[in-house]
Amino acid sequence: MQRITTTGDSPAPGPADLASTGQWVVRVCGVVQGVGYRPFVYTLAKSLGLTGWVLNDTQGVLAEVCGPTPQLSAFTTALRDDAPLLSRVDEVRVESRISVPSDAPDGFEIRQSARSGPSDTIVAPDSHVCVDCLREVRDASDRRHRYPFTNCTHCGPRYSIVKALPYDREQTTMASFTMCDECRREYQDPGDRRYHAQPNACPRCGPRLTLSGPRGPLAEADDALRATTDALAAGKIVAVKSVGGFHLVVNARDADAVSRLRTRKKRDSKPFALMVADLAAAAALAECGAAEAELLESPARPIVLLRKRPGGLLPEEIAPRNPSLGIMLPSAPLHHLLLDGPGLDVLVMTSGNVSGYPIAYRNEDALLQLFEVADLILHHDRDIHVRVDDSVVRCSEHPQLAEPLITFVRRSRGYAPYPVEVDRTPEPVLAFGAELKTTVALGTGSKVYVSQHIGDLKNSETFASHKQTAAHLSELYELEPRHVAVDMHPSFRSHVLADDERSESVVEVQHHHAHMASCMAENRMNGTTLGVVFDGAGYGLDGTIWGGEFLLGTFEDTDRVAHLRPIPLIGGDKAVHEPIRTGFALALGTLGSPDAALEAFPALRILSDQERLVYDTMVRRGVNTPAVSSMGRLFDAVAALLGVCPYAEYEAQGPIELEGLLGRDFTPADRPYRFGTTVPADGGPQVIDSHPLIGQIAADLAAGTDTATISRRFHSAVVAMVVERCAELRTRHAVDQVVLSGGVFLNEFLLVNCLVELRNAGFDARSHRLVPTNDGGIALGQVIVAGARLRKMSRVFE
Repeated sequence: MQRITTTGDSPAPGPADLASTGQWVVRVCGVVQGVGYRPFVYTLAKSLGLTGWVLNDTQGVLAEVCGPTPQLSAFTTALRDDAPLLSRVDEVRVESRISVPSDAPDGFEIRQSARSGPSDTIVAPDSHVCVDCLREVRDASDRRHRYPFTNCTHCGPRYSIVKALPYDREQTTMASFTMCDECRREYQDPGDRRYHAQPNACPRCGPRLTLSGPRGPLAEADDALRATTDALAAGKIVAVKSVGGFHLVVNARDADAVSRLRTRKKRDSKPFALMVADLAAAAALAECGAAEAELLESPARPIVLLRKRPGGLLPEEIAPRNPSLGIMLPSAPLHHLLLDGPGLDVLVMTSGNVSGYPIAYRNEDALLQLFEVADLILHHDRDIHVRVDDSVVRCSEHPQLAEPLITFVRRSRGYAPYPVEVDRTPEPVLAFGAELKTTVALGTGSKVYVSQHIGDLKNSETFASHKQTAAHLSELYELEPRHVAVDMHPSFRSHVLADDERSESVVEVQHHHAHMASCMAENRMNGTTLGVVFDGAGYGLDGTIWGGEFLLGTFEDTDRVAHLRPIPLIGGDKAVHEPIRTGFALALGTLGSPDAALEAFPALRILSDQERLVYDTMVRRGVNTPAVSSMGRLFDAVAALLGVCPYAEYEAQGPIELEGLLGRDFTPADRPYRFGTTVPADGGPQVIDSHPLIGQIAADLAAGTDTATISRRFHSAVVAMVVERCAELRTRHAVDQVVLSGGVFLNEFLLVNCLVELRNAGFDARSHRLVPTNDGGIALGQVIVAGARLRKMSRVFE
């Protein structure tokens, strides 16, 4: 058997090409199920005069084609080059070539799916409604006029409704809906764009809307939709069931409605996401470049962070003290129909949950929970099998960056469960991620399937979702994890999951090593690398809390070569929600006494005399003041000392608002502040001292320097420190590869300027582009580190 892999060109000639006709068996791998790939193959084969068949199986798409050799070569080339929009072809492989047998088929057919062995195909993410379906929804003469569940093979839900592979209707949540005769004809016609569109339906046979109030159902179908738009126009809050879960929706131009939503959701400051109908509407509210427009209109339809236009076009309550707006375009027909309502051109679309809990995705949960926030609930009877929140991305541009820098804040709907291609991993490794913003990852072969955003494992509901996601990934690909990877923090709930798994081994991975490995893996970097990992907190190898780290090493292991000087965290985790505590501790450590701290930083006057006395005593006696080498906590402290954010409603509020003072302007300060550096006599890691910097901030405040200038000088100081430390470490360790990871690098000023300055200094510096730089990327790194260590162990015992 001759095996040939195409790369977009015709297969290399072999002995079988000597025949004028042949029969080829062709394998296609990638995202090729549920995206109209078989009808595409059918049409392609017919156009080239080829005969044979095509089917789905657990490995992807398999075709047997007969005909003249030139047409067969053209066929294999087109399988990649002309593939449907939603597909992603990773490989086209000719598995066998023989002369055409005497009983060669006369025509070409699409055969039923076949099951043989574990799944190796990739489930397609959910996709926005296509132009053709949207045209039908708006055509008064069409049988799907105003039908919010209209879809075809080129659009609609995928990952959120699939239960198992192959991707067939009976394996989805649409199995309970029996197609009417007209939908069945479309579904069975290879020439129709709804051929084997698994969620295919119409108003006669498909899902239906229901609008409910606290006392029960109020309206159904189109009446429910019209009543919903009327309610939104009247300032009501409506929970709406979308593709992967519920949104809480209000008219974004109604300041009272927005304020009421904030009050009920107990969310005073965190920005709300917006939905608008099209690019023109987005551009009217925010600046939108070509790369950002491409993201907005992509099939994934993520929330894109765009720079606000001046002039207060929308109520400030939508994104207070923030230079950006999170904007997305509609991802489902239902969204378009809501935006068609009079006066509803901009909608707030925030996650449909009670604060601290995962988004609701089941009707019964929404009806039980969301009336705490919503006046009405618009739901339907197409079940969601997998909860999938909205993805959030940002596009950054700089004259010295060769191309726009895409950063995931949250990777979920529209992207999950696309795999990240890596070097080989043991088969398979299941990683449980971190405790906050967690994801799950399943590594097998050269692929790591990274789940959708799950959230913070603070409560039993999110923990249950975490377990369900891990089980679903394993079941979907029919893989029994041989190895499990977890964060080494002894109190993380992921250890409970690891204990439940029937695996050969559990590999504990240090938090910041996982961050570093994740960035290395997605950039296909190998060998000794310098990892600059800045975040809020991660359990260190010495049992203390780390978060401002310079690590040197490989996938297998790292050394801590430099870190931020530890800061006392007054009250432990309490200081995360009350950054003024950390600001007081840092000012106290710099200036020596509470009185001096209070004189230098007037923002500390928000603390009572009693609080300052107690906090001073706690620091001096070391009572409940764990020391953390955290860059995230340093940002918290500076924001609090400047009066920007003494108390935080949401994670990283202080750092976000401190950066917000820069207005997304990447210009470095002329005179950045300076850190100190201590090199221990025992040859241990260098210690980067923030006390000199705090003293310089105090001097600027005394001189009357404005807060925005201080923020820019502080940000620029962190950039300069990173470049200086990396340059010094390169001299000592001869390393040129640098990766930037950790939640602090969601700070756009810091990320862009560090990349630019490191590259200007001759480093091969990389950041995340495929998974989030925050803890949403941890699971990928855990898979990679576990894989490297397991390979090393296997070599030792060979």
